[in-house]
Amino acid sequence: MLLGLRVPRLATATRQLRNFSTHRPAMSQLRIGFVPEHFSTPLAFAKKHYDLQAKLLPFPSGTGHMVTALQSGEIDIAVGLTEGWVAAMGKAQEAQKDAGFKVVGTYVETPLCWAISTGARREEINSVKDLKGKTVGVSRIGSGSYVMSFVLADQEGWLDPGSGSPFPVEPLNTFSNLREGVNNGTADFFMWEHFTSKKYYDNGEIKRIGEIYTPWSSWKIVAKNDLITPANWSKTENASQPPVKDDLKDVLDKINKGVKRFEENQEEAVEYIYTHLDYSEEDAREWLKTVRFAQDVRGVDKTVIDKTVQILQKAGVLQNKVDEEAMIGLARSEAVKWV
Repeated sequence: MLLGLRVPRLATATRQLRNFSTHRPAMSQLRIGFVPEHFSTPLAFAKKHYDLQAKLLPFPSGTGHMVTALQSGEIDIAVGLTEGWVAAMGKAQEAQKDAGFKVVGTYVETPLCWAISTGARREEINSVKDLKGKTVGVSRIGSGSYVMSFVLADQEGWLDPGSGSPFPVEPLNTFSNLREGVNNGTADFFMWEHFTSKKYYDNGEIKRIGEIYTPWSSWKIVAKNDLITPANWSKTENASQPPVKDDLKDVLDKINKGVKRFEENQEEAVEYIYTHLDYSEEDAREWLKTVRFAQDVRGVDKTVIDKTVQILQKAGVLQNKVDEEAMIGLARSEAVKWV
């Protein structure tokens, strides 16, 4: 339930509480966190073909782990799920803290299809309707798999506003642990991206009982605050200059080139996915039909952040009024001015 409370602006909140690392050594190589799935292919192309000057660090347990890595100073930039970033920033605001990062880019324009899975021999669970009151396995508290359990409960009419998680929650960290958990009874179901899950339906390890799509575009790029120009940056005086530091600007430009390479060399993309990642050639080709990357990854539309916040509030993930503008480090309206 929306309580109508207003928390302090992030600038004020930052002065009040700061409990994570905000600095990195000068001139050090940037570190980019990513999920090592098929969506990472343009990042690999940016590194291979366009000399992306950054270290790519895989986080197989997902967005929730990257949130903590950003806040502890382990990484500087991350590519993860919209709902995970917005939930983390909103929760920080509710606690009158600064999350330590902001959204600076749009990576994928299409929504994500979350497959809903249970154990292969769980005969008592055959559809989403059988999940009411059951234990959900998640990678981490605050991760996309956790946030989507609220969205699923809201969609099914199972949400009790103000009562916390709509399901008993079992954090299991990795996709492998989640699959094991629904087979040994640690959890009853979990949600993970469709094509990443499909191999394990095909080999009989887990059973698919449904799906749910995100009501927002699925992947965003975030950066630590020290890569974003301070709030006193003048849009009028610096109309042709980006409100981000040069090294972040270069990363976003190189990712753009990686996306373009991906779009124009689909056979290379397919080969990379089935030789370097855990997908069949057939599934890689099918996935390509469903995904649309941003033509320009620089910046984010505020309307996307607004919609995500509204749904997360309705689902009970966020409880109070938050400042969506403060979550944005680079708006698309600013990015288009770059020369």
